[in-house]
Amino acid sequence: MEKTLERDLGLFSVLAISIGAMVGSGIFILPALAVDIAGPAVILAYLLAGVLVLPAALSKSEMATAMPEAGGTYLFIERGMGPLLGTIAGIGTWFSLSFKGALALVGGVPYLLLLFDVPSTVVTPVALALAALLVVVNLVGAKQTGRLQVGIVAIMLVALVWFVLGGTPTVESTNFRPFFDGGVGGLLAATGLVFVSYAGVTKVASVAEEVEDPDRNIPLGILGSLGFTTVLYVLIVAVMVGVTDRGVLAESATPMALAAEASLGTAGVVAVVVAAVLALVSTANAGVLSSSRYPFAMSRDKLAPPSLSTISDRFGTPSTSITLTGVVLLLLIAFVPLLDIAKLASAFQLLVFVLINLAVVAFREGHVEYEPSFTSPLYPWMQVFGALSGLVLLTQMGTLPLVGAVVLTIAGVVWFFAYARSRVDREGAAADAVRQEVSRNAVERAEAAIQAHRDEYHALVAISNDISKARERALVQVASTLARANGGRVTVARFETVPDQTSLAYASAVESPADVEFERQTDELDDEFGVPIRCGTIVTHDTRHAVVNYAANQDVDFLLVEHPTGTKRVSERLFGTDTSWILRHAPCEAGLLRGSDLDGIRTVELLASQGPYDPTKVAVADALASESEGRIHLSHCGDTTDSAARRRSLEQYKADIAELCSAPVEMGTLSTDGGPHTPPTESDLLVVAADEWNGRSDAKAVIDEWNGSVLAVHGQDATRRGPLMRALDRQLF
Repeated sequence: MEKTLERDLGLFSVLAISIGAMVGSGIFILPALAVDIAGPAVILAYLLAGVLVLPAALSKSEMATAMPEAGGTYLFIERGMGPLLGTIAGIGTWFSLSFKGALALVGGVPYLLLLFDVPSTVVTPVALALAALLVVVNLVGAKQTGRLQVGIVAIMLVALVWFVLGGTPTVESTNFRPFFDGGVGGLLAATGLVFVSYAGVTKVASVAEEVEDPDRNIPLGILGSLGFTTVLYVLIVAVMVGVTDRGVLAESATPMALAAEASLGTAGVVAVVVAAVLALVSTANAGVLSSSRYPFAMSRDKLAPPSLSTISDRFGTPSTSITLTGVVLLLLIAFVPLLDIAKLASAFQLLVFVLINLAVVAFREGHVEYEPSFTSPLYPWMQVFGALSGLVLLTQMGTLPLVGAVVLTIAGVVWFFAYARSRVDREGAAADAVRQEVSRNAVERAEAAIQAHRDEYHALVAISNDISKARERALVQVASTLARANGGRVTVARFETVPDQTSLAYASAVESPADVEFERQTDELDDEFGVPIRCGTIVTHDTRHAVVNYAANQDVDFLLVEHPTGTKRVSERLFGTDTSWILRHAPCEAGLLRGSDLDGIRTVELLASQGPYDPTKVAVADALASESEGRIHLSHCGDTTDSAARRRSLEQYKADIAELCSAPVEMGTLSTDGGPHTPPTESDLLVVAADEWNGRSDAKAVIDEWNGSVLAVHGQDATRRGPLMRALDRQLF
């Protein structure tokens, strides 16, 4: 039986982990840097940052109750936005938490040195020793980690509360003037800098699989710790600014100890040093606990090597994942300048928070199974606000953090395509939500096209000088069927091309035997198909422009041309045929017909290649099948490896299209994953899109192998939507 993680973290442990993950470098180190940017408004910056992190906290609380599994941020983004973004979020958050843990340990040692007369060279060895100890503690088990965290946070909070209560009477109001010393820009910059002080609020979601009663304890733990810590931060920073000189505070490596000395004396310094060391150690402890769960969760989803999801038989913890995280933590402490890396991690954390808010929207709007016991209020405005504010703060982080975030993103993309892509076949809820919207839009466009075809309809058949009687009859048969279904008429125009040296007036005045035969032949078709058909010959030097101009002048609804026969000339291979040019530039819907045996149409095969059906194809197929008292067979070029969500969405889309059609509809799939193409043998006419015929689509092989007649349709919808939107359609279907 597969091993699972024990649920033994209660509410107090959840609160302790979350508070301990926040109260660290954000309050003991960053205020000195932030006050230099914003002045006394740094107080407001901490409050604003707490408000801006609220949407992500609410979003993560909701997703954690729906998916109480190890992995936290990675898990939610992977399930919501797909494996690619999940890989980026997992790797980036794993590194960013490791960066913060290392920074917390190194940042805590200077406070410790205030009590002991030791050289500064011991900072790194002491930090390495503390890191090794925390890794061992986490290897022992989450219960021990939670209990340790409760004790650390309790002692730390006593010292911090004493700092606030004892320092408040010594606050000088003059230290707050002028308040907005750095202006709005300084306030936003400081908010972006201190935003990382709250990043730990959602860390507990990464150990959700080990939380007792997650439906209750996770939301209470996340939101309760955020509210408490925001108030605590604001009070501490207010006292810090109020009791010290701004310039001196900005230059201090231990700003809180400096403020304690000014307001509480030696005893206060000792208390603050103890609190700082405990806080920074608890930050690192929570970082090891939560960050180690990211490679663990990614491994279970096949986005990382399977060894990282191994659970220790003795302690019940993901020992390999914790060990790897510990190695990374030790290497960072020993060799990397942590302040710059912490800024890089902070920028990526902002991006992750943006993705967290978008993931909730993806889950809510998609059709995947998603049943949270806690739901974020003010949806979706809360999530929109969180995503936009995160992007705004990201612009305040400077060039280096942005570049670093891009590098981490590229690293995640490379890892996904090099290792993970061949191992997973999932997709995120976002893809399903977008597909549903694309599907709804496609159905609406098809409905509009069918309705337009039910109005009075004018079809134009453009033929050449030497067309055979059988091929002309097939073209007129299709055009007449469309016109008859819609109470319209047909025009058959014969375009006679003459050399440039021949006068058009002269050529038009001469009636050749071919002209007489064309008129006689067309009159017979008028009697056969029972629709008003008029005909005429147009003499031109440039056939393709003449066809397009004539269609525009005659207010034509549908233009039908013959499929060219024979081998393409070199110029046609390089620049395309006149027929393909006409289809692209036609002022109306256009079609290209291959074949001449269309009598007794019983089945119209409507084929699509990796995208929704072109609305014109649907309307034309429905009109042809209805008028011929036949049926439509809806088929899609498909791959047997498609995800279940993709197949389910496609089936629903086909069902919606079937409801729009007047003719009876059947459904099927033509394999494109290396298997044989097996079109129904009773199908009389295959209807495809012109770009599927002329391009390199999955439908091309089916078209080339089709023994019957083929009608390629080019609708105006394809031109209006453009290549990018059509590419999105193909990617999603």
